[in-house]
Amino acid sequence: MNSLVPAGGTSLLIDGKLVPGGSGVFATINPATEEEIGTAANASADDMDAAIAAARAAFDGTEWSRDHAFRAHCLRQLRDAMRAHSEELREITVAEVGAPVMLTSGPQLEGPVTDLTFAADLAESYSWETDLGTAEQMGITSRRVIRREAVGVVGAITPWNFPHQINLAKLGPALAAGNTVVLKPAPDTPWCAAALGSLIIEHTDIPAGVINIVTSDDHALGARLTEDPRVDMITFTGSTQTGRSVMASAAATLKRTFLELGGKSAAVVLDDADIGTAVGFTAFSVAVHAGQGCALTTRLLVPRAAYDDAVAAAAKTLSGLRAGDPTDPGTICGPLISARQRDRVERYIEIARAEGGQIVTGGGRPADRERGYFVEPTLITGLPNTSPVAQEEIFGPVLVVIPHDGDADAIRLANESPYGLSGSVWGTDPERIERVVAGVRTGTLGVNGGLWYHADAPFGGYKQSGIGREMGVAGFEEYLETKLVASPA
Repeated sequence: MNSLVPAGGTSLLIDGKLVPGGSGVFATINPATEEEIGTAANASADDMDAAIAAARAAFDGTEWSRDHAFRAHCLRQLRDAMRAHSEELREITVAEVGAPVMLTSGPQLEGPVTDLTFAADLAESYSWETDLGTAEQMGITSRRVIRREAVGVVGAITPWNFPHQINLAKLGPALAAGNTVVLKPAPDTPWCAAALGSLIIEHTDIPAGVINIVTSDDHALGARLTEDPRVDMITFTGSTQTGRSVMASAAATLKRTFLELGGKSAAVVLDDADIGTAVGFTAFSVAVHAGQGCALTTRLLVPRAAYDDAVAAAAKTLSGLRAGDPTDPGTICGPLISARQRDRVERYIEIARAEGGQIVTGGGRPADRERGYFVEPTLITGLPNTSPVAQEEIFGPVLVVIPHDGDADAIRLANESPYGLSGSVWGTDPERIERVVAGVRTGTLGVNGGLWYHADAPFGGYKQSGIGREMGVAGFEEYLETKLVASPA
C-alpha cells in the first residue's frame, strides 16, 4: 500500500489531527480498471462542523493571518514535502484520477507543486499597505492608508479532473493571503486531497486548524460550507449548473464567491493559417486526459473553403490517439473518471447522430478495452453551432468541426456560446489575429499555440464560465479584503 494511503484507508484532517470519518469509509475506484483500489474517510455533518469551527478558531485566535514570513515558510515546506513524495503522489494520481502518467510531470502534479513557490514568494513581497497621503475634508486633514487583509475562513470545493492543480491553486493563494481553509474535494478523487493531510501533519509547521481536509461521498457537505455563516468565502471549481447553486446558497450570508465553471471554447482558424498545424494541435489537445478539461478548445472553427482539409487533418490526428492504459508513458487519452461520465459523453455522441451529424472517427468504446471507462477520441461534423453538442460542455474527447465564412463570422460563432473560458486563434496576419483576440469574449486565448497556463497568469472566464480569477496576483487578491484607515495628519 502507498505510504500516503494506509492499509485502512485515508483520514480526515481536522484541527491538526488525522481522524476517521464519522460516516465510515467509501470506496475509491480506478477508472482504468473499474476495480476498487481502497477506501477514503467518509465525513459526517459533525465532521464538517468541526472542520469549520477549527478553521474559524485558527483564523480568529492565532497570528497566522498577520505573519507573512511564517506563511511563506510553511508553503515552501509543503512544496518540498510534496516533491519528496512525488513518486507516491504520482502513483495515487494515475490510479485514482486515471491521469496519463506523462501528465504528472506537468499539470497533474509537478507543475502545481512548483506553483506553490509563486504563492510563497508573493506572501513576502506583496505590498500589504499603500499610503494614499493626506487629504482635507471639511477642514480636517487626514492621512489615509489602504491595508489588504485576509478574507477569513475559506471553503474550497474542488473537482476531480485535475485535483492537485485545482486544490493547490486554491490552497496556495488562500493560505499565502492569510486565510484558513476547509477543503472539500470531489468524491471521485479523495486520495489526492487526503495525501496532503499526511504531508501537512508530518512535514510542515502549519498550525492546527489552518488547513482542514474533509473527504466525503456526500455532495451535501459542500453545500454546508456555502451556507455556514462562519465561512467568509467560497472558492468553487466545477460545472456551471452546480456553480449556480453555490452562488444562490452563498447569497444567504452574502459571502464572497469565486466560481471557475464550464467552458465550450473555440479554436478559430483563419484562412491564412497553416491548417495542418492548427487543426493537429487542437485535435491533439481534445484527447489529452480524455478531454476532461474545462479550458480545452472543443469547437474547431475553420474556413469553409478549407473545411474538408481540416476534417481530414483532425481525423488523422484523433484516429492516431487511442484511448489506453494511463500507466503507459505513451498514453495521451486515458479513461473517463466514472461510468456516469462515460454515459454522459456517449449520450452526446448519440445526440449528434440523431441530429444528422457524422461521426468521422471514434464514437464508441475501444475494442481492446474490456474494462475501464474509456471512450475513443471522437470527431463530429455536420452540426450547426447551435446544436447541444456544440453548445454544451461534454467533458470528453469529442471535437466538433464547424465552418465559418470569414473573420467576423468566426468571431460571431466563437461568441455564440453561454461560456467564455478559453480559446485560441491561428493565423499569420497580426492585424487579423488582433481583431479576433479583441473580438472573442473569453478569459484566456492562445495565439498560434501559445500556452497561457503559468503560476503568475490569471485564469478565469467571462459570462457563465465564472466569476473572478484564479492564479497570478489577481487570483491571490481574490482572497483579500480592503481596509481604509484614516488618521489625523
